[in-house]
Amino acid sequence: MTTSTPGEPGRRPGDHGDLLDPLCPTRQLLDRIGTKWTSMVVKVLAETDPGEVRFAELRRRIPGISQKMLSVTLQSLVRDGLVARRVEPTVPPAVHYRLTELGLSLETPLAALRVWAETHMPEIDRSNRLAGG
Repeated sequence: MTTSTPGEPGRRPGDHGDLLDPLCPTRQLLDRIGTKWTSMVVKVLAETDPGEVRFAELRRRIPGISQKMLSVTLQSLVRDGLVARRVEPTVPPAVHYRLTELGLSLETPLAALRVWAETHMPEIDRSNRLAGG
């Protein structure tokens, strides 16, 4: 990946690799996969055996997520090719979700970020208390 600074000569807005540019494709992807809900959905799907989970089960396993937020998150993950959606033609339709190979490859870096957050949360809490936040 190339890197540059915004406005660097020869670079056009939206060129790949300019993470500081709001139109950078990498930045846009990080905006989508960097949410807490995405991390939680990927974690639950990665831990699922045999690999598929229905919408209601996902919602039950992710406390605090609204039906709308789960739906929006899943739609984004499906659109990006990270999650596969399978609909059974029943009444009402049974909708199942599972990680794709691409989605499974995202679990490792997200798990590392979760471990980092859990490890450093006491320090961050202490810093917030000292700062009055």
